[in-house]
Amino acid sequence: MPLLLSACPSVVPKWEAVAGENVDEDDPSKRLCYLDAGDFIRHLVELRLAGRIEEMPAVFEVIERLHVEGDHYVRELATIGYLEGLQMRTVTEAGLDPEQDFRPYFGPVSNKWWERLNRLWAGDASALREDDSGG
Repeated sequence: MPLLLSACPSVVPKWEAVAGENVDEDDPSKRLCYLDAGDFIRHLVELRLAGRIEEMPAVFEVIERLHVEGDHYVRELATIGYLEGLQMRTVTEAGLDPEQDFRPYFGPVSNKWWERLNRLWAGDASALREDDSGG
């Protein structure tokens, strides 16, 4: 979260208001990271609906870093927590088109995992398996 808070200063007041929530003392991060991701995605959707896109490039640079530099858990969080969360939130509740409204900001690795999520939704159960080609 610190990287995303730095990339998206508009979320900081909301984050500070709920920082005591989503705590998990048994997790090494001390957070319920997928719930944090959902909260963050809701904020991104609100920004996009308001036409406030200035923070999007920096946010998706961080998500790209999570995919590239993170351990297995962090990479999975980037894909399932953030990208898939973005697909679900935009499609089911906000009426945005994730392909047009968010995908243009993706880096190459995030884009690859977005495609794999699309394949998963189309019925390819093997789409999210990691392989030796940087995924």
